[in-house]
Amino acid sequence: MRNVLVTGGTGFIGSNLAAALVREGHNVRILRRASSDLRATGSIDADYIIGDVRDPDSVRKAIKGCDTVFHVAALVSYWKRRRQELYDINVGGTANIVQACLEYGIEKMVHTSSVAAVGFAGNRVLANELTEFNWDAHDVGYRISKSRAEREVLRGVERGLPAVIVNPSVVVGERDLHFNGGQIIRDVYRKRIFYDVRGGFSIVYVGDVVKGHLEAARRGRIGQRYILSGENLTHREILSITADVVGGFKPLFRLPLWMTKGLAAASESFGNLANRKPWITRELVAGIGLTVWFSCEKAKRELNYSVTPFRTAVRRTFEWYRNEQML
Repeated sequence: MRNVLVTGGTGFIGSNLAAALVREGHNVRILRRASSDLRATGSIDADYIIGDVRDPDSVRKAIKGCDTVFHVAALVSYWKRRRQELYDINVGGTANIVQACLEYGIEKMVHTSSVAAVGFAGNRVLANELTEFNWDAHDVGYRISKSRAEREVLRGVERGLPAVIVNPSVVVGERDLHFNGGQIIRDVYRKRIFYDVRGGFSIVYVGDVVKGHLEAARRGRIGQRYILSGENLTHREILSITADVVGGFKPLFRLPLWMTKGLAAASESFGNLANRKPWITRELVAGIGLTVWFSCEKAKRELNYSVTPFRTAVRRTFEWYRNEQML
């Protein structure tokens, strides 16, 4: 890697990745929109190209002269009214990146997918890279968009693109300005959550995800996907550990699934009427009650991947939020 492009470099994972690349001495270029929030990039010494992954011309301009591309840009939304935007950015944008990488003969492309594109293996059964996508019946736009984006990358591989796919689970860590995974930490700290629901998921520290990206570029096998997950925990364990670290309530009772879905429906209806992002949506709770866990053994074997304990990840994230006065 010499000249590196990071799409989505002003976002959560992208800004941490860009900072790590700069520390390693690479020449870093970031493709960003004119309206991008630049707080996460801080003093990162990178060149900025104004554009949009939906615009093929600006994508070509950003990629020209680079040897490595980390395609991190994506829209994360579980609000159905943003479905078309999801597809335009996550699927159409990826197709534009793939085409430009092929045109300019990029040496390596790392595509940031998600475990959202990996199938459900069964309650408490660890899904792996070969678990086929089987979420169609739940009709979750984000999951569908990430699965389709992977297909665009694999079509590029068939045409000679040297691409690798990485699939992070729910991510927490520094620079999460928009409280993606960090919403759990903020809500527990503010004592908004004092209950749990059945099920669980995997949470990973952003530093581990960044290292996984870097090693995928160096040693990842072309056409392969690598799950970058963290500890597999129940919702009760996640909330209890978070409360231990930041203060707040450990779960006092279990919320019935029907009530969770009812709250999501009410929140989404209000958001639609007010034209404001809902706190919780039907798509966000689709599959609620399932224990969706993942194996990262392949990444450990092939990328020298390692997992930071969830408790440590919460502490580091909480300290960053507190230092940034965001709580």
